[in-house]
Amino acid sequence: MSCDFVVHPLKWDCCPLVASDPHARAWLTLQSHRGLSGNTLGAYSRGLERYFGFLIQHHLSNISVTRTEVGFFLAGLQSNGARLSNATIHQLLTVVRLFHAYLMEEGVRVNNPAAHSHTGRPLIARHHKLPWIPNEDDWHSFLAAARQESIRNRVMLAFAYDAGLRREELCSLRSDDIDPSRRMLRIRAETTKGRRDRIVPYSAASSELLHRYLQHRRTLAQKRGSLFLSESRRNYAEPISIWSWSKAILGVARRAHVEHFSTHTLRHLCLTDLARAGWDIHEIAAFAGHRSIQTTLLYIHLSGRDLSAKLAAGMAQIHARRVQMLAEMNI
Repeated sequence: MSCDFVVHPLKWDCCPLVASDPHARAWLTLQSHRGLSGNTLGAYSRGLERYFGFLIQHHLSNISVTRTEVGFFLAGLQSNGARLSNATIHQLLTVVRLFHAYLMEEGVRVNNPAAHSHTGRPLIARHHKLPWIPNEDDWHSFLAAARQESIRNRVMLAFAYDAGLRREELCSLRSDDIDPSRRMLRIRAETTKGRRDRIVPYSAASSELLHRYLQHRRTLAQKRGSLFLSESRRNYAEPISIWSWSKAILGVARRAHVEHFSTHTLRHLCLTDLARAGWDIHEIAAFAGHRSIQTTLLYIHLSGRDLSAKLAAGMAQIHARRVQMLAEMNI
């Protein structure tokens, strides 16, 4: 399937330090011309702006900064009660490393102070945590709170779980991405993390909700285009933003008193349930749009399927041995 190549505009007013540096400006412009998503460009802009703030504060230059000084930057991210997550720090480190790799390619620097060591170890150890998923009580509490939501939000919740969609994939769905006759969704490459098209099914229950929402959508706009539309006065009939969707999920989670619930929780739960149902790891990876099987392994571990299978096999062996021992007593 073909997909449109989109060059997203850069918001230079959000990163004035980056905008004023010719090397940083050129690097970020290059990332935009590569077709990176608006979210990725925003993360790169914010990360590099934070790094340049550190450099300016300590009278350092990106051309001469050392590995030790980059280490001070990372240490500072945890000072003053900031307590950034390990994943956020790694995201910032990745931006710094990619920027300095560009400076090396351009002949501005001879080394990369943020690169992995000669042994392959990064400056900051990576923590591999399993994603949180709700237990049955949390799940029922969330569903009870979600019943108060609009028909649009209930369809979005259903699709997020049913098709295991990421936030941007869900909010970017268009009316022509739906195949109602086969109950299939086309997830376009430009909306995905791995930049790959995929086709995923949705259930009959979700189909009924979708039918009701499409009738409601016609009262907002007659034209085809974005599937999920805003109903706020400020952005009436415009495509719903990922931030509005995050705010909606946060509201439901707070009413349900399940604070850990996020826009990604339904995807985590869907993939874990598929693992529990015995889907092959490659099937789950294809369904989820994962580029690496290592990512999919998280859900196999989270489901406990591999451990429970080993436990069942081990208990069967123990049971057989005990039966044999009891039988031998009568010999």
